[in-house]
Amino acid sequence: MPVLLPTSRSRRSAQGADAARQTPRDHAVVIAGGGPTGLMLAAELALADVDVAVLERRPDQSIVETRAGGLHARTIEVLDQRGVAERFLREGEILQLAGFAWTPLDISDLPTRHAYGLKLRQTRIERILADWVEQLAIPIYREREVTGFAQDETGVDVTLSGGALLRAKYLVGCDGGRSLVRKVAGIDFPGTSPTLSNLMAEVEMREAPEFGLRHDALGFHGLSRTESGRVLVVVTEATLAATSQPTLRDLSDALVAVYGTDFGMQNPAWISRFTDAARQAASYRKGRVLLAGDAAHIHHSVGGQGLNLGVQDAVNLGWKLAQVVKGLAPDSLLDSYHDERHPVAARVLKNTMAQIALLRRGDDGRKAAREAIAELLAMDEPRRRFGAMMSGLDIAYDLGEGHRLLGRRMPDVDLAVEGRRLNLFTLLHRARGVLLNLGKRGGIDVAPWADRIDVVDASHDGPWELPVIGRVTAPGAVLVRPDGHVAWVADESQHGLVDTLTRWFGPAAA
Repeated sequence: MPVLLPTSRSRRSAQGADAARQTPRDHAVVIAGGGPTGLMLAAELALADVDVAVLERRPDQSIVETRAGGLHARTIEVLDQRGVAERFLREGEILQLAGFAWTPLDISDLPTRHAYGLKLRQTRIERILADWVEQLAIPIYREREVTGFAQDETGVDVTLSGGALLRAKYLVGCDGGRSLVRKVAGIDFPGTSPTLSNLMAEVEMREAPEFGLRHDALGFHGLSRTESGRVLVVVTEATLAATSQPTLRDLSDALVAVYGTDFGMQNPAWISRFTDAARQAASYRKGRVLLAGDAAHIHHSVGGQGLNLGVQDAVNLGWKLAQVVKGLAPDSLLDSYHDERHPVAARVLKNTMAQIALLRRGDDGRKAAREAIAELLAMDEPRRRFGAMMSGLDIAYDLGEGHRLLGRRMPDVDLAVEGRRLNLFTLLHRARGVLLNLGKRGGIDVAPWADRIDVVDASHDGPWELPVIGRVTAPGAVLVRPDGHVAWVADESQHGLVDTLTRWFGPAAA
């Protein structure tokens, strides 16, 4: 079965809207899963003009239950880098979301244009992403999912529910914590088993509930009002014994155990059960199969980092996969995806487990520990450091020795470009690399990479400021990868530029 090479976006312009009714065909990249991670990855690939399609088992983007509840600062920045952040900001509520073990972390003084979080339900996040994907003419094959696959040296043969077959150059599993793609690929998923079980639900209550958070010998619990006027319930169960789909009786018993009453609970919109199991894929790649989002890592929802982590996985992977598919860079470039993102997720699992350790039981020792942590995080420097960590603003990839900017997110500095005032993120809207020249105009020649890199001559006044490391003197030039991270910083001799361009963007064009 032949592999279809990427086609131009104009030739794909009619495919997206009607994909659910089409028989799936061959594509350069197939993404299993149309949640936030899969949709973001599809958009990244489409911006690079790669022929990509999404397989999604749901008939539409509707989600009944509450999952993720918002976007952290770095994710908003990532969306701003693509020129779509405003779509989300229009529909959400800007507030301070970051916190550690229920200790709020005010990040309003961190150096970013988005020094806040965005309260926005996952169902809305997905619908906004799906609208963007439709505008990019990306086919989403709905009510279809991967049931198996086999890969060889040139591609992957994918079997779908219903028996349909298609072939892709690469398959990416964005199919959740129980990922079939991960399992069929034979990628281990080591980690820790659950130590607690939570029920979450959205219900009506005939009696006035006790809104707010509480700790007791069982763990942590909370009742809050939703936009619909219902009550959002989060309650820790007494045991780990129940593993099946939770029932109304399960929820009632759990509420009575904590509050002495179930407040006349009735008419649940949904009930779900989740634990603090923390697992991470041993490898994010096996041959032509890759993993992203929950397929690569799971953890408790405390801190609200899961969806954000997956979207950022997609942005790290997308531009690399696009260059490999188009033959611009060697297949080995994909190894850097695991090398960079695996440590980031490992840190999230670690800080999540630390938070659960503080919250799991309401005994005097843990209460004292929480109070000590809260006192520490009231100090400016710890607050800023933990705020940068929980919001994703301090992520730095290990790109070797060199300048302090190397591997860190590029700040969205104000630039003067050809007489116009621009923010740096504007230059990343096309998901291409940017060589920002702040020195002599025309002083840097990267013509052999002109099909992959935009060279921008600009000026900027004053130092740059980044979370954690503080102020940095603006260099003469900087190479910014499509994901917004710094790959090279100029010295007087421009040493290492050619090697860096070759490493991240492939050999020079002939």
